[in-house]
This record gives sequence, structure tokens and C-alpha cells, in this order.
Amino acid sequence: MSDLAWDDVKQFFDMDRNGALPDVTVEGAGVDDWQALFDLVRSQGWAHEYSLDGDLLDLPSAADALAAGEAAATLKVWPIPAVLAIFRPHRAESIDFDVDLRELQSQERLDILCDLFRVVGRRLRKPVLMTPEGDRGHPVLGFDVESDRVVLLADPDDD
Repeated sequence: MSDLAWDDVKQFFDMDRNGALPDVTVEGAGVDDWQALFDLVRSQGWAHEYSLDGDLLDLPSAADALAAGEAAATLKVWPIPAVLAIFRPHRAESIDFDVDLRELQSQERLDILCDLFRVVGRRLRKPVLMTPEGDRGHPVLGFDVESDRVVLLADPDDD
């Protein structure tokens, strides 16, 4: 069963309203959480690419990735071939990533996004929150640790 129904949330996936790349974040993270995420990517067998300043490299330890600081480090992860999440290991305090709304335009794709949020949230035991692009203060949906599911955090009909 799906955590969320497409008809209930599709307004949050409207690119004209929300931008194409909503912000997803796990606040209150640390180096150990980043390492748990890297280990999760490997253990799930998800296709992934790590790059630093445009050079493709093997996925390092989280400590090494974070040591690069504001360098252009990215971890691209494909939970399925047609859905990409781009993680940016720039600082330990939060795990930040983007998803592309153009890839998430159906119930099936919404379920894949919810699965990604659930798997990450369960591994880290932290909420995973999605906000419209550039609006980190107003999450619209996310993984809730206590209910162990992805929930609506805003009214889709509010502007």
C-alpha cells in the first residue's frame, strides 16, 4: 500500500509551482549519518556515481567526502534507472539532496520516492523532509520516524 496518493500530492510535483528540483534534507546529521547513507547506497545495490570537481571517483568514506568541503562533490544515486537523487556532501550537519520532479509524475514514481525516503529515514532514524526548491522552511512531505511512513506536512491546496 502507498504512503501517499498521487491525486493528493500532485500539486507538490508541479514544476511551474515548485521548481524542478525540490530540496530534500535530513537535519541534525553528522559524519556517521553520512557514512550510514554511503553504506546504504552500497548495500541496496543502487547504481551510483561519486564525483569531485567533475572527476568520477570510487565512493570514498564519508569523512573523506566531507573533507572536500565546498568543492563540487556529488553523489548521484539511482534507486531505479529512471529516478535520480543527487546528494551533496558539503557539510556534515545535514544530508541534502535533490530529486527531479520531471521523473516523478505518477503514482508509481511517487511510491519509489516514498520508498527512498523510508529507507533513508529508517537507516538514519531521522526525518527526511522535502520542500519546494529554495524554501527549506516549509516542508510539504516527508518521512516521519514515529509513524514509520511518508506523510503530508502541508495542505496541497494552500499557495
